[in-house]
Amino acid sequence: MKNLDIGEVARHSGVPASTLRYYEEKGLIRSIGRHGLRRLFDAAVLERLALIAVGRAAGFSLEEIARMFSSDGRPRIDRQMLLAKADELDATIVKLSSMRDGLRHAAACRAPSHMECPSFRRIVRAAATGTIGARKKQTPRR
Repeated sequence: MKNLDIGEVARHSGVPASTLRYYEEKGLIRSIGRHGLRRLFDAAVLERLALIAVGRAAGFSLEEIARMFSSDGRPRIDRQMLLAKADELDATIVKLSSMRDGLRHAAACRAPSHMECPSFRRIVRAAATGTIGARKKQTPRR
């Protein structure tokens, strides 16, 4: 495949040229030269941008994503880092699910005032102490 100028990369990837320049500045992608004032990229940059997009969608920082590539540009994905991010996402899902359930309850609660509802008051206490969505320690079964 031919080399692509920055405009073509932006069109094919959906990533704005300003972001491409920023990614290059951060070392996530590399241009291979210039054609006039326009940066040129190897066509393989499109796959790399797709991997960066997956990492961003999963919540990885650009610094974490940069560590997922070797110095020659090939993916070098740390499986432990993936597991840690999956655990982090699980915790976020639990927390957001608790919040969703609490909001649904508050919307449907028949108590005259939300502050008279025991369930709502538990939610407020949990929010105040930072325990909303915290995983409960399970006692081992015997």
